[in-house]
Amino acid sequence: MMSVIADVNHQRIKTNGIWMHIAEKGTGPLVLLLHGFPEIWYSWRHQINFLAKHGYHVVAPDLRGYGDTDSPLSPSSYTAFHIVGDLIGLLDHFGQDQAFVVGIDWGAAAAWQLSLLRPNRVRGIVALSVPFTPRFSTIKTTDSFKQMFGDNFYVCQFQEPGRAERSFARYDYLTVMKKFYLISKTDQLIAPPGMEIIDYLETPSYLPRWITEDELQVIADKFLESGFTGAFNYYRAMDLNWELLAPWQGSKITVPAKLIVGNKDIGFDSGTREYIEGNVFKSLVPNHEVVILDGHHFIQQEKAQEVSEQILSFLRKFPAK
Repeated sequence: MMSVIADVNHQRIKTNGIWMHIAEKGTGPLVLLLHGFPEIWYSWRHQINFLAKHGYHVVAPDLRGYGDTDSPLSPSSYTAFHIVGDLIGLLDHFGQDQAFVVGIDWGAAAAWQLSLLRPNRVRGIVALSVPFTPRFSTIKTTDSFKQMFGDNFYVCQFQEPGRAERSFARYDYLTVMKKFYLISKTDQLIAPPGMEIIDYLETPSYLPRWITEDELQVIADKFLESGFTGAFNYYRAMDLNWELLAPWQGSKITVPAKLIVGNKDIGFDSGTREYIEGNVFKSLVPNHEVVILDGHHFIQQEKAQEVSEQILSFLRKFPAK
């Protein structure tokens, strides 16, 4: 049974030089919902209904490179400045000085970056699965990953244009979705020598109760249209981001923040828990709370009701404007 989202308005908006597709519902304070990899706006289907019902104007875009939004070819068009620029354009389109921003995975990274670069435009953020991480001062991002995890870490494999596209093309799009959405590994995504990460990920023989084949097919169909290059370009812009964000070295996130992570997410017990409970994260994001749920990476779908209620409880802390 596919989750039905009634009365959702779909449109494409010109922002920052691209056409961006958005799904929107409800009236009230503006809440942006930013998806991750490999997702589209539809990944927020549960939260769109829930937050709209509770008095919010919910806008879930397909981020650049995804779904029905434009997908520039060059990785250099996917820096934090491009993504943040797209979001500022959305706020301007709706005539809003500020918005609440909720993001997961790359969407969480975008929410942190928006809060870092334009804190005056953000009332508060809820980040799912990905905490704010400081820029390494001495080593490029992909070099640090190679040092820690080796050349077969998935981020390293995604760097070479065309490589991941070719390996993903060996599978139909629904299978690719199943492989990523239903990862049960909790250690880092590192392929064995000589193997591509997509081949290493298992295809589950059955689906968990929180997602149906029809729902996965909605997302798979959009990747069938768009391909994966736009999505991979976020990874391929990592080192350029590292260069461009040097002026913000050591900067803190000053906006109020809530971090929601699953205790079965990749890397949770091999670094994430220690980091988010330690002093470095507290010093970088001084005004934050952390919620750890029993779940995996795509927590907004797996634990839809819990996550929706956690988001709402955060939003309700802010007085009406």
